[in-house]
Amino acid sequence: QVQLVESGGGLVQAGGSLRLSCTVSGTISNNNPMAWYRQAPGKQREMVAAISGGRTTYGDSMKGRFTISRDNAKNMMFLQMNSLKPDDTAVYYCKYSGTFLDFWGQGTQVTVPS
Repeated sequence: QVQLVESGGGLVQAGGSLRLSCTVSGTISNNNPMAWYRQAPGKQREMVAAISGGRTTYGDSMKGRFTISRDNAKNMMFLQMNSLKPDDTAVYYCKYSGTFLDFWGQGTQVTVPS
C-alpha cells in the first residue's frame, strides 16, 4: 500500500518562504506523476504543481514563486515556496498517481497572515 506524508508546513509572514516535503512509502514507479494540491477554507482543491518524467507544471498564481522537485532515490517530493502571500494560506496535499488509483497524503497547513 502506498502512503504519503507531508511535512514542512507552518506559519510564515508574507514575503517569506517555506519548503514542503512529501515522503512516500510503498512500491511506486519513478515514472508516475506526482503533484501538490492545496485547499483553502470554503474553496475547491486546486493543483499547485505537478511533476512527471522531469516535466513540471504549475498553477497560474504559483508560476515564478513555487518550485516542485522530486528525489526518486529517496521517494520524496518537495515544494519550495517563495514570496508567500496571504492567499497561499491553505492545507497542502501531495498526490501520487498510480496505475489505477491516486494516493493522497493527510495534508500540511500553511498559514500566511495578512
